[in-house]
Amino acid sequence: MEPQINIKENDIFEFSPELLTTLLKDHTLSSEDKQVNIFWATDSYANRGDGYQYGDQITIEAITGSKGNVIVPRAVKSREQQQQRSREMAEVFTPSWICNKQNNLVDNAWFGREGVFNTEVDNPDGSHSWIVNAEPVVFPEGKTWRDYVNENRLEITCGEAPYLVSRYDTVTGEPIPVERRIGMLDRKLRVVSENTSTTGEWLKAAQSAFMSTYGFEWQGDNLVLAREALLYTFLDYFRAKFGKEPQLKSLQYIAYIISWNIWQMDGLKGVIPNSCGERRTVVVDLFGETETITQCQGCKTGDIRAHNGTYALIKDWSASKSKQKIRFIDLIK
Repeated sequence: MEPQINIKENDIFEFSPELLTTLLKDHTLSSEDKQVNIFWATDSYANRGDGYQYGDQITIEAITGSKGNVIVPRAVKSREQQQQRSREMAEVFTPSWICNKQNNLVDNAWFGREGVFNTEVDNPDGSHSWIVNAEPVVFPEGKTWRDYVNENRLEITCGEAPYLVSRYDTVTGEPIPVERRIGMLDRKLRVVSENTSTTGEWLKAAQSAFMSTYGFEWQGDNLVLAREALLYTFLDYFRAKFGKEPQLKSLQYIAYIISWNIWQMDGLKGVIPNSCGERRTVVVDLFGETETITQCQGCKTGDIRAHNGTYALIKDWSASKSKQKIRFIDLIK
């Protein structure tokens, strides 16, 4: 799989159908004997017919073969498509320099100093950039590089996940080389590369970095793009460190982590999008059948814990195996 901005689902499928299958999985709705995929959750593709309607699952057949260019990053979409998405779903993407500024604020607080990864540059002409601090990252007293790698990070309503990984500027489409990347996961992988020497050490630490990096998104196509971007980021950093390709089993495990940690959810309700609604109950007794219709109390009252929709599950990788699956809302105090 070659490095590229517009990641091709055909390339992933040709390399490994199982890899693409994993990237499409919805763990909340899937069971041990049946995989359920994330769904479109947008009408942007409805004119394509069956398989592309709002509630349809995103299948391999719908995004590969002659349909391999159905899903593309926002920067590749036409101006009209971008404006339509902004009107209908309030979709607005953040340029990399703003992501960098905000990620720096997080790191300034964690490290207790500024300029750990880069120095921001605000030019007189109104443009913005950053100068990379190329020296190995030095950690404050009482904190180690492993603490940083294992620190939980979350991008809400992540879109194509520009705060997590920065393979390209999501507004301009301009590619960003590995050594200049500014995402939260990018920074973790830089630290991993600076503090490991063997592939075994690197892979174990990189897996920890992915396990502690989360994001959720409503629209299924954006979620596919975000998951692909994280997978290719893993590839980019492995190649930059070792000058070769990782083994397929390593890619498959990273894809599995990504499929859990980057998930589909209505962020205001904590449920699978549009899963709330009327519930009809039929009771049969001696006098016949009685139908009762109840509304979603969570939607009615605004109580996030009272929805009748399907609450999104995520994985706590540090917990014991029997306690790893948890509802996202149970993390909210």
